[in-house]
Amino acid sequence: MLVEKIRIGEKEIILVGTAHVSKESIDLVSQTIEKEIPDVVGIELDLQRLHQLKQGKKWQQMDLGQIIKEGKTYLFLLNILLANLQRQIGDDLGVKPGSEMLEAVKIAAGKKIPIALLDRDVRVTLKRALNKMGIIEKAKMGYSILGGFFGFGQTLDAKTIEKLKEKDMLNALMQQLGKELPSVKEVLVDERDIVIANKILGIKAKKIVAVVGAGHLEGIKKYLDKPRDIRPLLTVKKKRSWISFLKYLVPIVFIGVLAFGIYIKGVDIALDMLLMWFLINGILSALGAALARAHPFSILAAFIAAPFTSLHPAFAAGWIAGLVELKMRPPKVDDFEQLPKMSGIMEMTHNRVTKILMVTAFANIGSLIGTVIALPYITSLLF
Repeated sequence: MLVEKIRIGEKEIILVGTAHVSKESIDLVSQTIEKEIPDVVGIELDLQRLHQLKQGKKWQQMDLGQIIKEGKTYLFLLNILLANLQRQIGDDLGVKPGSEMLEAVKIAAGKKIPIALLDRDVRVTLKRALNKMGIIEKAKMGYSILGGFFGFGQTLDAKTIEKLKEKDMLNALMQQLGKELPSVKEVLVDERDIVIANKILGIKAKKIVAVVGAGHLEGIKKYLDKPRDIRPLLTVKKKRSWISFLKYLVPIVFIGVLAFGIYIKGVDIALDMLLMWFLINGILSALGAALARAHPFSILAAFIAAPFTSLHPAFAAGWIAGLVELKMRPPKVDDFEQLPKMSGIMEMTHNRVTKILMVTAFANIGSLIGTVIALPYITSLLF
């Protein structure tokens, strides 16, 4: 059983390490709180995730148009995929993810024991992870999520889950995660270990039971040595990627190349350059939308918009295509209800909610590839 007792001065901290989709973990949480009767029960949740576990995500209330316009498409898709991966494992075991946290809340409420939320806002965690990842890491992460760390469609039995709670296997998994996706491990594991440990130390109580994921146990124990300033870990700095830089550089280079072409070869070459720019950008963006099984009008919108939006830093072809898709195929109630039940990429292309987001993302990717190809090509026409 993963229960660690730590004494710091007059404070006794009881760490309960759980697997978030394990029946045994629910029993362990219940037994520990009943036995220890702590002054405070801490849980590895933030306010948003606690609310979602209690009431469920009200997907119908989300504004798809706003998500597209604010450029949050990739973040939202990542959120859905991660949640559904954990949900699928829970389905295999007949245990809802986070049930042990709800059990802790239930028992604490029954005994009138205060609850302390130990984790940081999940939105901050996801944004910090995305900001820190490079292109290669994002590709690895996408592959891992789409295929699942254990593979979509593969059954994970209770014995395997319990084995994952063993210290030696957990350490091996953390080390492997650090090698493959160092930025992800730093944000999802190391930073949260510091935040959780610091919040535990900040609880004004003599006896605390803290229910946390078993994978965090070793890290939390390490950071319980002293309080730390966690304010920098609770914010998200705006990061300008090379793609953002490219958005501003492309129109400058394009105008320069076009002007130079007119100067040395006349208007005729400029028309050829404009035609190739339009075709390469438009076709690749439209192809991206088509791969997401977009409506014909959405594909057409991507084709027309891409050559122009590629030259404007504030707009993106995917936004136009996504908004057209939203207009042509507005989601139905059933589409929203099916969001928590999807288990693979193919289901995402059939659901109208995720299809709209995928059309947005794929059209943007196609437009980006088109820009990278078109700019050198039209330059080559001058020589």
